Amino acid sequence: MNKRKAFTLIELLVVIAIIAILMAILMPALNRAREQGKRAMCVGNLKQLTLAWIMYADENDAKIVNGAPLGRAGFADPGNPSPLHDNEIPWVGKCFSDSYQSGDQLPEHTQISAIKAGALWPYVKSVGLYRCPTGTRGEMLTYAAMDGVNGLKRTGTDKPYIFLKKITDIRGAHSERIVFIDEGWVTPDSFAVHYAGGNPERWWDDPPVRHGDGVTLSFADGRADYHKWKGIDTIKFGRDRQRTHPGNNYPPTSDDGKRDLHWVQKGCWGGLGYTPTVWY
Repeated sequence: MNKRKAFTLIELLVVIAIIAILMAILMPALNRAREQGKRAMCVGNLKQLTLAWIMYADENDAKIVNGAPLGRAGFADPGNPSPLHDNEIPWVGKCFSDSYQSGDQLPEHTQISAIKAGALWPYVKSVGLYRCPTGTRGEMLTYAAMDGVNGLKRTGTDKPYIFLKKITDIRGAHSERIVFIDEGWVTPDSFAVHYAGGNPERWWDDPPVRHGDGVTLSFADGRADYHKWKGIDTIKFGRDRQRTHPGNNYPPTSDDGKRDLHWVQKGCWGGLGYTPTVWY
């Protein structure tokens, strides 16, 4: 009689155990590779939007597009807030919910209508380029313009070369002036950053923690990149606030956390409007 050879139960268990070990080793690497791919897509989106931002300025006598979408949900109303943006259509319309602080969002079709009504739509006619691939589900817009690039003025910023209305007003390296930032969800107007005032060494909008322990941004020279936060407190606070924003104006608790804040403030306004409490 012919004898058939087969695996014993012990051999099968050994093989299964080896496969499980290999999967445990490979999965983190696969997840990292997947995340790096999404980060690359996000950086590409930001680069496309920033090139459109530059083209808009080139075709409009160096004027920077309105960076503060306000007004009616689903529309791109010019002149909000007036007279700061008189007759200026925002780069996208209003995509955020009035109750955004508790994590609420507008219907997707309303957000899409707002994006298509924006001043940059003729230059970037792809809805997918307005959101990060790891953005919150249902949020069609995850990027925000910075306050300093014709967004909203903050205390002490009504000065030449600080709050920019024209791209030719930039002083210093264009590669250091931040244009867009990936927030990961839709919040009002532009990304809010302190410049001066009573207690400016604190976050206004919360630090986005995206694609690991950092954030993706773009700059006035057309470059987009990933920036890794230095402060553990920056990372912890940003992760805790990814879908809420109670507006506590968080003060960094470490020197590295303060340096993270200073870097964003300098990128937004071109410099600090106060004396920092930590040196470099």
